[in-house]
Amino acid sequence: MNETGKMIHWSTRSLALTAMFTAMNVALSSFGIPVPGGHFYLNDIVICLAAILLDPAEAFIVGGVGAFLGDLLFYPAPMFVSLVTHGLQALVISFIVHSLPADAAISRRRAAAIVGVTIGAVIMVAGYTLGRAFIYSTPEYAVVKLPYQILQAAAGAVLGVILAYGAGIEKLYRKYARV
Repeated sequence: MNETGKMIHWSTRSLALTAMFTAMNVALSSFGIPVPGGHFYLNDIVICLAAILLDPAEAFIVGGVGAFLGDLLFYPAPMFVSLVTHGLQALVISFIVHSLPADAAISRRRAAAIVGVTIGAVIMVAGYTLGRAFIYSTPEYAVVKLPYQILQAAAGAVLGVILAYGAGIEKLYRKYARV
């Protein structure tokens, strides 16, 4: 329900795009590049891109539920950390990007996306550092992985914005996907 108490109805297009981005997140969170203390994953790129394009509820599903499912299938220990951290990351990015009016200039939308993904990167790094320290009961383990978490968050933020605005995906999305 929305703030007026009416049921929210998602379009078929919206459901399909949310499912597609969620599947991409599951796929990219299912394998990673081995680094000291764990793996380096590329799913932050999909999370940031989806959060720039989709509304906050859809972004949460892509970020949180997609990462949760990827962990559930292949490495379940941090699945709830992924649900909360990536879900909150995507939610915040989407709220910031979509706080502008729909007809805002591209430069304002791009600036909002940069601010959003930057705050989202901080949320992701902090969430995983705290979550890893809690799950594995050792802050030292979390510190070992910290540089790679920062790199993963930065790569996701930068590449998400580049794909959205540099590659023109946001323009295509606004033209064809939004009804």
